[in-house]
Amino acid sequence: MRPVAAVLFACSLAAQNAGGPQAPSPQDPRPVPQAYDPYRGMDQDGRIPKPEFPADLLRPERWRYTPPARIKPGGILDRFLVSSFVTPIVFREEDIGYGGGLALTDVDFRNQNYREFANIVLTYSEEGQQTYRINWSSWLNHRTLPDGGVLREERGRLYARGGYSKTLTRRFFGFGSRTPETDETSYTEELTELGFGIRVPVPDPGSDWLLRVDLQGEHHGLSRGRVSSVPSTDQYLPAFRTAFDLGDGQDQIWLLTQFGWDTRDSQAQAYEGKRIGVSANTAFQSGGEWGAVLGLDAQHVFALPPLLHGGPRGREENPPTDVLAFGAFVQDTVGDLPFYSLPTLGGTHSLRGFIQNRFTDRAAAHFSAEYRVNLIPRGYAFTDTIRIERVGLGVFYDCGTVADGIEDLGDGKFLDSYGIGMRIGFSREAVFRVDLGWSDEGTNFTIAFGNTF
Repeated sequence: MRPVAAVLFACSLAAQNAGGPQAPSPQDPRPVPQAYDPYRGMDQDGRIPKPEFPADLLRPERWRYTPPARIKPGGILDRFLVSSFVTPIVFREEDIGYGGGLALTDVDFRNQNYREFANIVLTYSEEGQQTYRINWSSWLNHRTLPDGGVLREERGRLYARGGYSKTLTRRFFGFGSRTPETDETSYTEELTELGFGIRVPVPDPGSDWLLRVDLQGEHHGLSRGRVSSVPSTDQYLPAFRTAFDLGDGQDQIWLLTQFGWDTRDSQAQAYEGKRIGVSANTAFQSGGEWGAVLGLDAQHVFALPPLLHGGPRGREENPPTDVLAFGAFVQDTVGDLPFYSLPTLGGTHSLRGFIQNRFTDRAAAHFSAEYRVNLIPRGYAFTDTIRIERVGLGVFYDCGTVADGIEDLGDGKFLDSYGIGMRIGFSREAVFRVDLGWSDEGTNFTIAFGNTF
């Protein structure tokens, strides 16, 4: 398994659970916590009955409920394998050798009763590929219920992240939709990054209008690639060498902004609703240059009759729901950006039958359709506390193209791929995805955290 796969699995597994309760203050209406019961507030088969939400709660369908059964008290060691995890990472690849590390994940960071999440990742390989990263987030709107359990409005969150990575096997194929597969080259990238951001519904929790603003600093250092079967980017065609030289040593300060009208019932795993959004990601770079990627995106999700299960039973948190989902985006670049910051297709989130970043240019358009079916509607319990909440299947089709400008997208080569994958849900907000995609260049295997859209 690739190191990122193991890390994503650790994050997904951790996100099923929540942290320990806090002692109530005199102004806090919460009762004194009861003895921990691994089935309090849920059925033995994994069904979670949804309680009555407070009457003043805006848009209750956008609040996620965590029952007391998922909230084990105590410190990080007391909650080990419930809401805190230390995951060993072991891997081997031909071009980077053997490697390993650790991922420490705690979804009750600082014992805030499932309000904060933190994840630390450390990996190193014998050839020098390495990753050191920390991620943190906090929910802005959080309620503790009098009878136990917590509510979190899914949309409003604070984020922070930072780290250093050295990747020996980055790929670049040149620019445009007609680049042949034989133009594959490799390079090594050292990336140092630090960022923070906020996502907030406007003007009230659960509102249809959604704003996200991030500020992120990056430093990119490039050197020769280490993939033994393909040439190094800095030794290939003159156009590749020029792009490589311009991208080496770049410092970037990114201002990332998104704003949209979003009626979906969940950001992570929507069962119905639509979204139309715009984005402007602007980079201020060393040397005084600047560039931006402007985007327009749209989604529409339909709930379908259940195919292989009986659907929800009564009033249920995260009821098993089959859906047909459509997503699309268009991106265009203004100003000057290095090749690794331009729109790309291929890999984890687009054209999943192609290798990561297979097609790169200054503009991109993409469309996806995905049918998501539940196979095990209420998951599987390994122990009383460690459980998978959902196992499903996804069948997808992707298509798109890239071009030198948005006005040239119609002349780009039509590119498409299709595939099938597993969807493992540790909660509605934590979906672990394994996809196998096919294209006219063969197959591509993807392991990732979260749906593509």
